[in-house]
Amino acid sequence: MFFKNHGFDNISPDDLREKMEKGEDFLLLDVRTPAEHASQAIEGSHLIPVQELAYRVSELPRDKEIVVYCRVGNRSAFASAHLARLGYNVKNLEGGILAWSRTNHSALAGVS
Repeated sequence: MFFKNHGFDNISPDDLREKMEKGEDFLLLDVRTPAEHASQAIEGSHLIPVQELAYRVSELPRDKEIVVYCRVGNRSAFASAHLARLGYNVKNLEGGILAWSRTNHSALAGVS
């Protein structure tokens, strides 16, 4: 991926599912728009659109891993690199919600 070696790792949809099933303590961060989030989101995710991230970063915990996602992984890679530079423990969801939805339909919220 383009952002490789910028202070964060990627996480596959399967590894994220396993993390959720184990009940690991982490924050799932959606950096898409409010409209995208309202139409489909991974259950339990927190929304901060990427364009608001710089001035809302104080809302994020420093003591938890943060898994960031968007539609296909580009915005979330940008957000992950930004957060990693600020010292956050971050992972980027490979393939975004599109890859997630191909294998994890039951954990989507807001789907009609």
